[in-house]
Amino acid sequence: MTSPALPGLAAVLWDMDGTLVDTEPYWMAAEGELVESFGGMWTHEMALGLVGSGLEDGARVLQSAGVRMAEEQIVQWLTDRVMEGIVDGPDPFRPGARGLLRSLKDAGIPTALVTMSRRRMAEVIVDRIGFDAFDIVLGGDDVTRPKPFPDPYLQACEALGVEPAQAVAIEDSVNGLRSAVASGAVSLGVPLALSLEGVGAHELWPTLDGRDADDLRALHARHAAREERTRA
Repeated sequence: MTSPALPGLAAVLWDMDGTLVDTEPYWMAAEGELVESFGGMWTHEMALGLVGSGLEDGARVLQSAGVRMAEEQIVQWLTDRVMEGIVDGPDPFRPGARGLLRSLKDAGIPTALVTMSRRRMAEVIVDRIGFDAFDIVLGGDDVTRPKPFPDPYLQACEALGVEPAQAVAIEDSVNGLRSAVASGAVSLGVPLALSLEGVGAHELWPTLDGRDADDLRALHARHAAREERTRA
């Protein structure tokens, strides 16, 4: 039985790659394939450096690694490769993600998917959830500036009609978490490929497995109480 909503929590904002779904191996494999096709070298450490970045930023890094293609060509090529992996591969959802989305839906808490991947890829992921999980979807081609700028989360809050301080944002990457923190949302880190220690998350959880809407309400309430004490 879901308890009554605590004051303040008005929306939950989700990152996609690495947070909702574990697609990072597909991105890393596609990047390596593309760089090597031009005779370059791509290491795991180099791939980690792109986690959470805007695709255009990543394309420029790949160009510096020897890929002789225009930025948008690189972005579209990588997106196609990753989408192929998602369609042909196993269930990509991180533990607990779909269950938490179902709980938020049942509780009537609005949600937004805020990803730097292209909208067409986000829609493929959303279609695999199995129910109408998100009120809005923002792709990297919908935002003015990419993460780590706050714009993606600010645009999501504006679209939902909520103040950032009323929202919880869930992230797995350094750049994504910096974006969430800068937006003013209560920021939850659920690390996957990289440590998020010292990045500024209000809390770090090892997993979403077993979590529900009440856990996010409580997270938001804890932070709101700390803010109230700070102002007092």
